[in-house]
Amino acid sequence: MSIPPPPGPHQPQGPYPPPQSGQPQYPQYPQGPYGQQPPYPGPYQPWGQGYGPYAGQPPVNGLAIASLVLGLLCCLPGVGLVLGLIGLSQIRKRGERGKAMAVTGSVFSSVGLALWVLLLATGGAGEFWDGVKEGVNDSSSLSLSTGDCFDTPDGTLTGDLVSDVTVVDCEKAHDGEVFATYRLKGSSYPGDDSVGDSADRRCYALEDGYAMDGWAIPGDVDVYYFTPSKDSWAYGDREVACVFGNTTEGRTLSGSLRNDESVLDADQVAYLHAAHVLNSALATVPEAEYVEDDLPGYRQWADRVTTAIGKQTAMLRAHGWGPDAKRPVNDLVADLDRAKAEWAKAAKATDADTYYGHYDKGSALLDPKRTVTARKALGLATTPPSYDDGGAGSGSGGSGSGLEV
Repeated sequence: MSIPPPPGPHQPQGPYPPPQSGQPQYPQYPQGPYGQQPPYPGPYQPWGQGYGPYAGQPPVNGLAIASLVLGLLCCLPGVGLVLGLIGLSQIRKRGERGKAMAVTGSVFSSVGLALWVLLLATGGAGEFWDGVKEGVNDSSSLSLSTGDCFDTPDGTLTGDLVSDVTVVDCEKAHDGEVFATYRLKGSSYPGDDSVGDSADRRCYALEDGYAMDGWAIPGDVDVYYFTPSKDSWAYGDREVACVFGNTTEGRTLSGSLRNDESVLDADQVAYLHAAHVLNSALATVPEAEYVEDDLPGYRQWADRVTTAIGKQTAMLRAHGWGPDAKRPVNDLVADLDRAKAEWAKAAKATDADTYYGHYDKGSALLDPKRTVTARKALGLATTPPSYDDGGAGSGSGGSGSGLEV
């Protein structure tokens, strides 16, 4: 039982109890003489539901709205047409608003659908999509093809981003020449380091397919590459362009560096294919700087070189050489036979000193200068390439073969 508080300054005392919480209380008017006014009835009534003097309007059909939007955008005309027809049916049954929107959406969707059918029938849709892809490539991988020579806006192939190139005639001075392209795989961007490592590995491996004669590549020319960025990857760009460029700042290339089956004769191609077999084996030299540090590894390398020389001489003997090249090539094969015997002994050496003895003799017989006569007879480049890291041999093991025949 609770005792109500005394009446406040604004609450009149009287026989009428204060209103309780919950349902609103209405004052009871007592019988009294005519004209007597009842006491102050108490607090205001809480706000309740208002009166609606007019009936509410029916809602707008949602499918009619969707049909109008799709019809105007022409993105999904078939869907827009279907939604418009369904919307009209619902409007008739439910008494909803939006008939004009449904009709308009259906009409625009019909027109858009007719245009799509026309594009598909005439091949215009394919051309449109090719244009979209070309636009993406133009802004990312530069849309370069094998054999293209080009200039960059600032004349350099280095930097964080090359945004544009201009394809030019290879006979004119140019900044770069594309010797290979390939596509990366995957749905998510693998990262800058991964993309760069892939390009570095693949581009050098693809170099021989475009420039079969490494001797014909100037000493100040090296390999560069253009790769997709994270942004261009999101738009479908996956292409890597492998490029020849000058390593000297401000210098350009002149003439095409292409020398493959498309520009070489049969004798030249046969010689270079045989030479690549040996060069590939020579490039697998162990990482250890000295033979003493990895004698088993160097013995295995010598065995690979021995096998490669055997394949090379077999290829050279099997080809029918022209009269001018026959004798120089046969002399080269005789040198290779003697070199093979020394490399085979190096592969079986039981200590480093024995290995060095046979290795030095075998390397001397593979001296690139011994191939100059045959190359001259074949019409190939006759200036051996230079290597910054020098040659292996002379009892030092070496970090690279320094040989390319």
